[in-house]
Amino acid sequence: MIKIICLGKIKETYLKDAILEYTKRISKYSDIKIIELEDVGINDMKVVLKKEEEKILKVIDKKDYIITLEIDGKEISSKEFASKINEINIHNSNITFIIGGSFGLSDNIKSLSDFKLSFSRMTFPHQLFRVILLEQIYRAYKIN
Repeated sequence: MIKIICLGKIKETYLKDAILEYTKRISKYSDIKIIELEDVGINDMKVVLKKEEEKILKVIDKKDYIITLEIDGKEISSKEFASKINEINIHNSNITFIIGGSFGLSDNIKSLSDFKLSFSRMTFPHQLFRVILLEQIYRAYKIN
């Protein structure tokens, strides 16, 4: 199973449509679940990271292979990503991707990561990034 943990709800219809489309495509290869956690809505970075950490910890399982999306993570190609997904699926039944909020992820959540992944050194809107991640997961299954 693929789980994607992310903060905030998608408001834009065109992004919801893209997410729905890629989720449908991926479901031919794997069960997929998107877990949207409510935004904290405060501007204090330390408070936000702690509250988001608490929410994330409630929805991850110790058996999950955790991939955190981090700007300082490892950049890999789509083919390497496909190989990584294939390799993980051999040993783990659940792959959990965690997309942080506006302030990123807490150090505690980062320390739980089995693989720190970066799609780019650029910053993307979190809502758009969900679509990009889903597209790359779908692409990985197509490559494999």
